[in-house]
Amino acid sequence: MNLHGKIVVITGASSGLGSQFPQSLIEQGARVYGLARRKKKLDELEKNLGHSFVEIECDISLEKKVEAAFKHILDIEGRIDVLVNNAGIGKFGPADEVSVADWDLQMNVNLRGVFLCTRAVLPAMKAQNEETGFGGHIVNISSVAGLLGNPNISTYNVTKFGMKGYSNALFKEVRQDGIKVSCCFPDSIQTEFFDVAGIPISANPMTPDQISSTLIHVLETPDNYLITEVVMRPLRPKG
Repeated sequence: MNLHGKIVVITGASSGLGSQFPQSLIEQGARVYGLARRKKKLDELEKNLGHSFVEIECDISLEKKVEAAFKHILDIEGRIDVLVNNAGIGKFGPADEVSVADWDLQMNVNLRGVFLCTRAVLPAMKAQNEETGFGGHIVNISSVAGLLGNPNISTYNVTKFGMKGYSNALFKEVRQDGIKVSCCFPDSIQTEFFDVAGIPISANPMTPDQISSTLIHVLETPDNYLITEVVMRPLRPKG
């Protein structure tokens, strides 16, 4: 896909990977709509990135908010070429100490949000395929925690394993509609994620711009070429 002039929607756009992805996409000529709950952070990003970035305050776990956000984008642009389901949260701890509130929060953001946003964009992408022969691209940002279980992150594991399964099933379902589905599994990245999760990060993690370069590569593949899964790890995580 040539990203110049394409309409991209990114969830979790207020920080971390979500704030790096728009910059990289805009450099390729895309117009980016960033969805997140923290409006102040979105305001700062819009100020820094200019008119090619459009902020939408949205809690992706709420059905009506998601429907309204995607309707707004489609009313303005008439299409959506790329959806990056990036929003995610981790609350780590022993399985017998995880609160119901923390379980629900991770399920709602990491899985329900992906489902709601994907469901909202699919009709438009299917219609685009009918018109042009290519529907679009959905990229789900999972984690290596979606490939391997580890102590004290069992709830987070559930959500990321679920994203892997959802991505694989969706890929098979919509490939004949001209819609690509890719799932990315990054390891430790230098973002505020680990502050929220409450665990230390490795001494030598990857950086958001490195992950962003992989996203661009995945999106810029030819229309009949699809990378369904990609795993990203630091070579020397301990330095």
